[in-house]
Amino acid sequence: MTAPLALDPARTALVLVDLMDRIVALPLEPRKGTEVLHTAEELAHSFRAAGAPVVLVRVERPSLAEQPPGSGLVAGLRQEGDVEIVKRTIGGFQGTELDARLRRLGVTRLVFGGVATNLGVESTARAAADLGYDLVFVEDAMAALTGPEHEASVRLDFPRLGTVVTAADVRLTPA
Repeated sequence: MTAPLALDPARTALVLVDLMDRIVALPLEPRKGTEVLHTAEELAHSFRAAGAPVVLVRVERPSLAEQPPGSGLVAGLRQEGDVEIVKRTIGGFQGTELDARLRRLGVTRLVFGGVATNLGVESTARAAADLGYDLVFVEDAMAALTGPEHEASVRLDFPRLGTVVTAADVRLTPA
């Protein structure tokens, strides 16, 4: 973990992965999905207030004519002006317009939260790193199916890809 991190809202986007009713309701570690959601909502509020983009990524199963109940974003999460991306793979970039949308907005840094830390979040982050984005991971805005999976991503993988912080460390300040 690091000290407070100053982020330029004109170049930074919040990317929240798979905050859908059916996923947030899973038994998650090291914190409940409702705790992840609460922290993510606070981050989203601060990003919107600073004029920074909020990107909400959710998954749809490609082989189903109708998605399972709870496949939409948690009610009230999406606000006017937010970008919603529907993915059909583990990560949010493959086969979506995510990179193009971020480039049009002038975004160069991504701040991540969501579920599951080691699946949707990490897969999306790895693709983002390959595309040249600077990455920030908000540890307390994530959870996984097990504590060890979450910890492996946060302690081993994410520090190699970017900066790991807590929500309290995120500061949006114009350059």
